Amino acid sequence: MSPSNLNDDASPWYQVITGQDGPCIRLTGSYTLSALDRQLRKVAAKLARFAAQSDLYWDLTGIQQMDHAGAVLIWRAWGRRRPAHLLIRPEQERLFMHLEKAHPAPKPVRRDILWPILTLGRRYFLFWDHLLGIITLSGLVLLNVFYLLKHPRQIPLREISANLFRTGAQALGITALVGFLIGIVLSYLTSEQLHTFGADVFIVNILGMSIIRELGPMLAAILVAGRSGSSMTAQLGVMRVTEELDALTVMGIPHSLRLVLPKIIGLGLAMPLVVLWTSAIALLGGILAADLQIGLNFQYALSSLPDAVPVANLWIGLGKGVVCGMMIALIACHFGLRIKPNTESLGEGTTNSVVTSITAVILIDAVFAVVFSNVGLKIPR
Repeated sequence: MSPSNLNDDASPWYQVITGQDGPCIRLTGSYTLSALDRQLRKVAAKLARFAAQSDLYWDLTGIQQMDHAGAVLIWRAWGRRRPAHLLIRPEQERLFMHLEKAHPAPKPVRRDILWPILTLGRRYFLFWDHLLGIITLSGLVLLNVFYLLKHPRQIPLREISANLFRTGAQALGITALVGFLIGIVLSYLTSEQLHTFGADVFIVNILGMSIIRELGPMLAAILVAGRSGSSMTAQLGVMRVTEELDALTVMGIPHSLRLVLPKIIGLGLAMPLVVLWTSAIALLGGILAADLQIGLNFQYALSSLPDAVPVANLWIGLGKGVVCGMMIALIACHFGLRIKPNTESLGEGTTNSVVTSITAVILIDAVFAVVFSNVGLKIPR
């Protein structure tokens, strides 16, 4: 055999040789990603042009080094099938056998003209699926409550106490900080406007009504949904990944009794206390800011607060805390139990849990605002 420049150029990657059996292309050099570098596309185009010749012999024994990237380059140049005449070494044979068994990449799916309607329909059915799942889980929890009323010795007091500590006591720091800052911001924004009209004393009415009735419960619920709700979902998701939930099922222990019910009761008891704490710290920050901004007397603000804000608003705020806490725990447990045993589903489930919980908190607040619109408000007739 003797080399022949059939390609009209000399290349360090291949040699075209004319032999007794016909033309043969002998690959040379290092077919690695670092060696090919910027010549990758050029070499691939040249090899694809040679592969179009069906009677060409291929000799890969001259390749010094070849990694997976070089094997894929040659495999694609062949059109994803071996040529009729091929000479390779045993270690190269293993690479190409692996490429033969690999599944081709899926073709991109063309979007239908009605894809917005189809997407909306899938979202609709997914919404109803989750809604039915939450209703079913709440029914199981209610049955467990009736069961525990008949068997009080089996009440999971330790689990309830642990959840009360994690969702209540450990959340006091962040809720106090956010509540204090919100109180300061609200006081600074409203005190200047009231001072302009000479209505400085009404800052107590605005702070008391807005914080005790709305901002306190909402801030506490949103913070707990992001902090404790995500923790509950992740905990149940990890138990799914590590097959602990399957072990409980094998032992005959219902998930709703030992995992879901303690979380709902614990968060239902902790939330009104967190709401009361957040509202108190937010009022403290607002009154301090009003004292610095417009010189409002601190003792006067505290003494006039009961007259400015009826006590019914406090009960409405605490009621919101109970309902929001139980709903956050229920939603978190629902998404946690639906997590599949893989890390991607764990992250997606935790995100969906937090978003759904915050949305539910806002809906609950809207329902309370409509139902108790005539309660605790001094509206002149």
